[in-house]
Amino acid sequence: MKILIIGGTRFLGRHLVNSARARGHEVTLFNRGKTNPDLFRKVKTIKGDREKDLNQLEGQWDAVIDTCGYVPRVVKLSANMLKLKTEKYVFISSISVYANFAKIGINESDAVAKLEDETIEEITGETYGALKALCEKEVQNILGIDSLIIRPGLIVGPHDPTDRFTYWVKRVAQGGEILAPDKPEALTQLIDVRDLADFILTLIENDVSGVFNATGPDTPLSFGLLLDTCKLVSGSDAKFKWANLDFIVQNNIAPWSDLPAYLPDVGEDVGFSKVDISKAINAGLKFSSLENTVKDTLTWINELPNDYEMKAGLKPEREKELLEKLNVQ
Repeated sequence: MKILIIGGTRFLGRHLVNSARARGHEVTLFNRGKTNPDLFRKVKTIKGDREKDLNQLEGQWDAVIDTCGYVPRVVKLSANMLKLKTEKYVFISSISVYANFAKIGINESDAVAKLEDETIEEITGETYGALKALCEKEVQNILGIDSLIIRPGLIVGPHDPTDRFTYWVKRVAQGGEILAPDKPEALTQLIDVRDLADFILTLIENDVSGVFNATGPDTPLSFGLLLDTCKLVSGSDAKFKWANLDFIVQNNIAPWSDLPAYLPDVGEDVGFSKVDISKAINAGLKFSSLENTVKDTLTWINELPNDYEMKAGLKPEREKELLEKLNVQ
């Protein structure tokens, strides 16, 4: 198959390229050439800005994968331009599109977030999900049954630019006392980027349309198991000190940023780590072992410069301060 990937050199995109090429597909990239421009020297790349250079996209593709659409107006331009050039338009959305997570087992038919002013284009924590929902709507309005919407949860693995999962892998490998979120039974959901890439290509190859939640694993994943697996893989002497929700609130510890991959299962977030992925599993979503994901992430971390600073998680001084407080309780 001939596949055009908009983006393709950062995280999910680079793994989509690798997976597509491994399956024998012909890949073309369309991007500005600003992120890892030398990553795929043997892959045809059309250099351009998706807002003003879409006229450079000459040719036909069996599928287009839009990995970097965040603003409805811009996504509409791409979808309109490419509707006659492809048989399948794949838009990478997000679990964040849902209006809230007060329901356990949210599925693809549940309500999505809305903006009072749909002309807003500033991407913030408050607008991100609703903007993605509007992007989905543009793609579906233009491509109809030729559209495929993927809603990933937390994507993890090598080359993750957010460090939300990477923080735990690195921190546990360092060993010692570690501030852990809430309780060992607290749940989280995540998906290995390579599993996600393979799933997307499987859907394309099978000419599947529709909307799919895409996170994992296929059995509940507790934070206790996640951290224990990181400890096992790294062989560290890590000792986990579990900070309950009261302690987290009282000390202004921010879930998801200070404690990556964790949100309290209360109120409107009670279902955040319990999203229904049965539709994706039935369509062919497969999962790597957690051990393999941790191992490969750790290998990648060890290749980073010594002065690399995590973009997520507690700073060492802050964690030390909090552990001292926790230990005197």
